[in-house]
Amino acid sequence: MSSNGETAQANQRQFSIEQTHLDEVYQRLDQVREDVAHRLERAISDPIAGTPGSRTERDALVALHGRRLRELDSVDDRLCFGRLDLVDDVRRYVGRIGISDTHQNPLVMDWRADAAAPFYRATAADPEGVVRRRHIATANRQVTGLDDDVLIIDALTDETRETVTGNDSLLTALDSARTGRMRDIVSTIQAEQDVIIRSESRGVLVVQGGPGTGKSVVALHRVAYLLYAQRDRIARSGALVVGPNDDFLSYIDKVLPALGETGVVLASLGHLYPGINATATDTNEAAALKGSALMADVIKTAVANRRRVPKAPITLRIDGVVIELTPSDVQAAMRRARDTRRPYNVARTTFAKDLLSRLAARMADKMRLNLDPETLQGLVADLREERDVKREINLCWMPRSPEQLISELLTNPGILAAAAPSLSAQERACLLRAPGDPWTVSDIPLLDEAAELLGDIVTGNGAANSAQAAERAREVAFAAQTLADSGPAAAMITAEQYVDRFAGPDAYVPVAERAGADRTWAYGHVVVDEAQELTPMQWRTIMRKCPSKSMTIVGDPAQRSAPGAAGSWSDALSPHVQDRFRLTELTINYRTPQAIMNTASLALRLSGTHDTTPKSVRPGRWPVEVVELDDLDADLVATLAREADLIEFGTIGLIAGPDDLKHVVSAIEAATVINPLLADGRVRASAYTPTQVKGLEFDSIVLCQPTSALADSANPAHDLYVAMTRPTQRLVIASTMPLPPLLAQAIDANLVE
Repeated sequence: MSSNGETAQANQRQFSIEQTHLDEVYQRLDQVREDVAHRLERAISDPIAGTPGSRTERDALVALHGRRLRELDSVDDRLCFGRLDLVDDVRRYVGRIGISDTHQNPLVMDWRADAAAPFYRATAADPEGVVRRRHIATANRQVTGLDDDVLIIDALTDETRETVTGNDSLLTALDSARTGRMRDIVSTIQAEQDVIIRSESRGVLVVQGGPGTGKSVVALHRVAYLLYAQRDRIARSGALVVGPNDDFLSYIDKVLPALGETGVVLASLGHLYPGINATATDTNEAAALKGSALMADVIKTAVANRRRVPKAPITLRIDGVVIELTPSDVQAAMRRARDTRRPYNVARTTFAKDLLSRLAARMADKMRLNLDPETLQGLVADLREERDVKREINLCWMPRSPEQLISELLTNPGILAAAAPSLSAQERACLLRAPGDPWTVSDIPLLDEAAELLGDIVTGNGAANSAQAAERAREVAFAAQTLADSGPAAAMITAEQYVDRFAGPDAYVPVAERAGADRTWAYGHVVVDEAQELTPMQWRTIMRKCPSKSMTIVGDPAQRSAPGAAGSWSDALSPHVQDRFRLTELTINYRTPQAIMNTASLALRLSGTHDTTPKSVRPGRWPVEVVELDDLDADLVATLAREADLIEFGTIGLIAGPDDLKHVVSAIEAATVINPLLADGRVRASAYTPTQVKGLEFDSIVLCQPTSALADSANPAHDLYVAMTRPTQRLVIASTMPLPPLLAQAIDANLVE
C-alpha cells in the first residue's frame, strides 16, 4: 500500500503531466489566434480586382476569419477540461473547441465531436471502451484540480492504479459560489443531459424538468452542438434563443460565447418585434385577454374594418371633367385585391390600380377618347396625382402600420367594439388604455400578428417599384453567374443571399445582427426557455420565427404562473405541429439542496399541484429558516448582513413584491455600508419580484414578505415554488406578517420531520 507521501508525489506528477499538456494547448491557441488575426487584417486591407467574383471571395474570407477570431477569443477560460484513457492505450483530451498542432495531430477535441460523447455517457456498467475519465479543473491557464473516474478497473496497471486522483468534480462545481452569471456545464454534463444535447435537430423537442435540473443550460449547449454538427444548415440562417425577460438574458449571455458560438440572437418576449423593447406589463386580466387565441381573430377583423365602401357615389372633378366613384367600383376593386391573398398593405396596390383603371375608363368615355393601352396608362398616371382621387382611395383603403393599427384598437372604444363584438363590455374596458401609454410585453404578439396581416407599406409609385424589382432581378441574375464562376468558395450561398448579404450597406453586418433586426427572418433553430409561460398569441409569434419547426422547448408546468399561459404542452403546440413533438424529462435537481426542496415541494402539493418534483443530488446544510421582522427596514438590513457573513462569497437574491421592492433596495444599500463582504463585492445582493427571478439562481435567497409578494400573482403557489427553489445553499423567509397558510404548513411539517 502506498504511503501518503508517495500518493502526494504521484498526484503531483499527474498535475505536472497535465500542466505540460495544457501549456502546449495554450501555446498553440495563441499561435492560431495570431495567424487568424493576420489573415483577417490581410483580407480587409489587400486590394481586390473590380469584379463581383473577387468581391465575393474577399467578403467570404472576411466573414470566415472574423467568426473564427471571435470563437478563439471567447474560449480561453477552461479551454481543456477532460481526458479519456481508452482500452487501446489511446488518450484523448476534450475541450471547448478542437485544436491540433502544426502537424494536424489533435491536442484537444471539440466536446461536440462524436468521439467526445463517451466523456459524458460512459458508465461503469457501459464504459464504451473508457478505462479512465479525468476531469481537469483549470484557472488562468493553470491546472487547479484533477478528478478521475475509473470505469474498467481491471484495465488499470499497477502504475496507473497509483495515479488515480481527485474529488467529485460535479459536486465541486455545484458547491461553488455563484457569480450572478450562468456558467456553462461543458465539463460536467451528465448522461441524461448529453442525450438531449445530441438528439435529432428536426422537429420540436420539449425538455421538461423541475427547478435546478439544468433545462436552460442544456438547451444552450444543444444550440452550440447543433451549430457544430449542422453548421451548414443552421449557421446560415442563425439561431434564436427566447427568454422570459432581460434579467434572464443577462444571466445567460456568456454561455454560448464560452462554448465558441457568437452568432446566436438572444431575445426576451418583450423584444421579439424589431424596434420595440417592451418592459411594461398589463394587469393579469388584460394580459390573459391579449394572450388568448381569439385576439388573432380580433386583429384580423380590425384589419378588414380598415377597408371602407362609400354609401353613395362620390363626384370627382378632374380638369373640368366630372366623373363618379361608385360603391360598386370600390367593391369590385376590393374583391380583386382580396383575391390576390396578399397582406393588406400589399393588396392595397392592386386595389388602387384597379380603381384608377376604372376611373380612367370613365374619364376616357366622358372625353370621348379611344382607350388604348397608352391612353389608359397616361390617364391613370394623371389620376394618381390628383389630390381628391388620392384622398378617396385612402379613405377606402388607408395604409396602416402595425403600430397604428394596434394603438387604435387599444385606445379607441368604437374600433375595439367593432373588431371584438364577442368580448363583453367589461373585457373590452380591460383592454383599453390611454393614448401614449408604453407598449407592454403582451402587446408584442399583437404587433407581430398585425404585421403579418398588414405587410409592408408600399412606398413610391408603381413605376419606381417596378424599376426596383427589375434592378433586383438583374442583380440576382448577375450574382448567380458570378457565383457559378467562383467555384467551391461560393458553394454555400445562393444568388439571392449574396445580393441580400453582400450588396449595399449591410454587407459586413453579422447574420445574428441582421436576423435580430428583421421580423420576418426565418431561423434555422429556435430555443424557447420558460416556455410554460407563453400564451397562445406568443406561440403564434414564436412559430413564425422558424418555419422548419426545428425547435427546443424547455419549461416546467409546475412553475407556470403567467396569466393566459397555455395549459399544457399539447394545448400550446398542437395548433402548430399537431402531435408531432417529442417530450423528454430531466429528473435530477443539481441546484437546490434537498432540505429546501422538501419544503418547496410540499407547499406545491398543498396547493393542489401534483407535478413530479426532481430529486436533489445534495442534502444541504441548512433547513428553511424563518425570520420574524419587527421593523421591515432595520431588521431586513440585519438579516441581509448576516446572510453575507454565512455564505462569505457569492450572491444573495432578495425577492419581494413590487410594493416592497423599495424597502429591499434600501436594505441592500444600508447593509453594504455595514458589512465588508458586501462592500468589497465578495458577496453581491440584488432584488427581484417573483416574476423577474424566474430562471435565475443564487447562493442564498431571502424571500421578503411572501404574503404581499404573492398578493397580485395570477398563480401564487407556482410563484412561491419558483422563489423557494432559486437558492443553491440557503433559503430565508423574512416577514412582518403571518406567512401564507400553505407555506407555514409546509415549513412546520418539515420541521417535525
